[in-house]
Amino acid sequence: MTALGKFPDRPLRAMTAMAVDKALADSGLDNPSMIEAAWFSNTRQALLEGQNGIRGEVALRHSGITGIPITNVENACASGSTGFANALAYLNAGMGDVALVVGAEKMFFPDNRDGMFRAFRGSTDVLEFDSQIAALLSLADGMPIPDGIEPAAERSVFMDIYAAFARYHMARYGTTPHQIAAVAAKNHHHSTMNPDAQYQFDMSVEQVLADKPVSWPFTRAMCAPISDGAAAMVLCTGAALKRFNADRAVRVAGCALVSATDRSPDDLDNHVGRRAALKAYEQAGVGPDAMSVAEVHDATAFAEILQVENLGFCARGDGGEMATSGATALGGRIPVNPSGGLLSKGHPVGATGIIQLHELVTQLRGEAGSRQVAEARWAIAENGGGFLGYEEAATAVTILGGA
Repeated sequence: MTALGKFPDRPLRAMTAMAVDKALADSGLDNPSMIEAAWFSNTRQALLEGQNGIRGEVALRHSGITGIPITNVENACASGSTGFANALAYLNAGMGDVALVVGAEKMFFPDNRDGMFRAFRGSTDVLEFDSQIAALLSLADGMPIPDGIEPAAERSVFMDIYAAFARYHMARYGTTPHQIAAVAAKNHHHSTMNPDAQYQFDMSVEQVLADKPVSWPFTRAMCAPISDGAAAMVLCTGAALKRFNADRAVRVAGCALVSATDRSPDDLDNHVGRRAALKAYEQAGVGPDAMSVAEVHDATAFAEILQVENLGFCARGDGGEMATSGATALGGRIPVNPSGGLLSKGHPVGATGIIQLHELVTQLRGEAGSRQVAEARWAIAENGGGFLGYEEAATAVTILGGA
């Protein structure tokens, strides 16, 4: 992966080439012509740069990736993991032995700030936007916003959506702003040990709570930043492993990609994240107790609380208490987002799913340095994208590791 941050003068194709070159070198491939098919994930180029089509073909040619099938993938924040799932299907179908998956995103356009934030709306049903947002915000009726708190003038609509989910959780289970802030403080601390993270500074729970308000109960430190960056991964079948640095390989044990349903808002046992987790555990033949480390889609700090519940690391409603207990911190029972998560490591939307897997591979190889999870053997990633109804429009859960 590349380092993450705001790079207004760095073209998308340059970040793509940096990530692809690193992935090829890591795999031991000495010639990009050994790649048989590629998937390229991106969400912003069409709107913000006018590259409406052939994004992968354009970007990958600068790394010598030409002539092969290249599939362009857009599935909101789940784009990277969707490309990964499709590459796995290609390999499992026997269509080839070696595939490349790339996620690349350029989100920061300082001269087009309106377009930067308007782009988020496209990950909802744009024809039913007003009614959908009204329905989501109604979830928070049981936990009204305190008087005198104003939202940020410039924010993603997703922050309002996640805030509504958070207030629903607060009203139903007693989750507190302090517990949500504990997630953000933990992930900011983890990112101080990640040289590729966008933010690399500590924040206490009190500092998180005192930061600028965005959409109550969230402050700025509880929300993922606008990010630029890229990541790439080489996948192969077992039969092809001898062509590579085999001792660098990590096994894919399961990958489930699902989409939203018309469930009622109270039916959290059928939340899209829960359904994806159950499918992935079934494929891998293990359960949540086997997991050593997790990367989850913490576009807001509350999202981590929800997703540790969906992954079965605690009972429904106990995610906030789990955060304050230290169980999800490095050294805890199940470290979550040792990379710093989307909150502090960064969230270049189309690349995020691959970046999560990059962290898990690094952990399973024992190469994470000061943020290394001891004796990591199984790892799980949850990557969600968009919103439809009362949940993410798409979610992928991937399990790596094992014998």
